Amino acid sequence: MASLPVVNQPVHRCGALLEHLARRLRLRSESVLAPLGLRPRHLVALTVLRDRGGSTQQALASTLEMDGTNVVGLLNDLEAEKLIERRRSPEDRRRHLVELTEAGAKRLAKAEFALAAVEDEVLGALDHDQRETLYGLLQQVAGGSAEACAEVAACDEVPPC
Repeated sequence: MASLPVVNQPVHRCGALLEHLARRLRLRSESVLAPLGLRPRHLVALTVLRDRGGSTQQALASTLEMDGTNVVGLLNDLEAEKLIERRRSPEDRRRHLVELTEAGAKRLAKAEFALAAVEDEVLGALDHDQRETLYGLLQQVAGGSAEACAEVAACDEVPPC
């Protein structure tokens, strides 16, 4: 059977290569986060809490685009490790405020340091300017927003941007 000609197709396809690099990053990231007792979704939640100076539980669920029940499980994990603290809002006792603890900030810093080493390992063939260009291009493709990175990173299968 004769194959059909492929018309107007680019010479290089990026999908498989991006998937390969994402898998390498994911596997290495998981391997450095595990000894710290963290998973990618934990890291994203801790980062959001640090960057916002805390959050309501409902706002965190919205930011992470997670169901409230799943956020409770996530926060239970982090609270058991004393990485976050939940308390009732003084203005509205029905709301829970979530804040990063000092232990959480320290663990997050260790995780970010470990993940920087993973990026250095996986992207080692690129110099600083090339990495900045890659980051800019990936942001552009993802929609140009930090929220797009957080959205992708909220899933357990993908390391944070």
